Amino acid sequence: MIDSSHHKASLLEVDGLSIDYGLKGISSRAIDGVSFALRAGEAVGLVGESGSGKTTTAMAIAGLLSPNARVSSGEVRYRGNRLPIDDDAAMRPHRWTETSVVFQGAMNALNPVHRIVKQIAEPCMLKLGMSRGEATGRARELLELVGIPADRGAAYPHELSGGMRQRVMIAMALACRPSIVIGDEPTTALDVITQAQILKLLGELRSQLNLALILITHDLSVVAECCDRVMIMYAGRIVEDGAVSEIFAKPKHPYTRLLIDAIPNPANGKKMIRPIPGDPPNLLTRPSGCVFHPRCPSAIGICATEVPSLEKCGQGRVACHLHRSSQQDRVSVHA
Repeated sequence: MIDSSHHKASLLEVDGLSIDYGLKGISSRAIDGVSFALRAGEAVGLVGESGSGKTTTAMAIAGLLSPNARVSSGEVRYRGNRLPIDDDAAMRPHRWTETSVVFQGAMNALNPVHRIVKQIAEPCMLKLGMSRGEATGRARELLELVGIPADRGAAYPHELSGGMRQRVMIAMALACRPSIVIGDEPTTALDVITQAQILKLLGELRSQLNLALILITHDLSVVAECCDRVMIMYAGRIVEDGAVSEIFAKPKHPYTRLLIDAIPNPANGKKMIRPIPGDPPNLLTRPSGCVFHPRCPSAIGICATEVPSLEKCGQGRVACHLHRSSQQDRVSVHA
């Protein structure tokens, strides 16, 4: 559950969210009891390997789950009001005006037969009731805001570079003045220089417009660039949540430590990159106890039988029996 003190200051609250996917009569739990809160202007990174539940969590917030997904428990609240994330028609008024998405692969997300300015203007007409002229003016302003000359709005997507197309996606996400922007791996397939430019742009826009940002990535180094807080996800659960500086300095969950060890460090040529052993679990046959225990180098007996709860630890949270054991040891020593 969400801490009540955080609740009062929250723009968005995700509370006990569980999501199942159904396929050919078989149900698989992709998200299992996820809870967190997001403040206005805060940037949070969702990090984990492929299949950890990052994108499903984010798409649930935006009400963009696939037809075979079902919200089995929990809810999402925006400014204290429940969002109808499981009802497409009821969710439409909330999309793009409250929460918007910058999708990965802009070439796939943009319509190849329409000019850029038209694609940015369209949601302004549909959602904000602007006239075509007003919406076109708004689109041109947004292009300038993201660093693209307004006259480039006459271009088709294929006439722009990958970095410029991603800037267009950001402009579209901002078109209806949302409070929350979700970036679904927005720098995927971009070269490192363009990636740095996009991340810098997101940071500048967040500060300028007081946007809350949820950034989905498998790369902790990206989170270090532009996020205040990071949530580590594994097999549909949050295993650690805390300030970026604290997570990097003192990671508490073994999975977090392994993710950090896998980051290359150009400044230290002697650092060995350590791959994480094993593979993420098949969610149809989810391991008992802690879902990470089959891959964990520090697992103890209880890890295979009991699911660790996500508990407050300092300014963050962690779900690990090792942490609980060390806390109990410290209490017994001082008793």
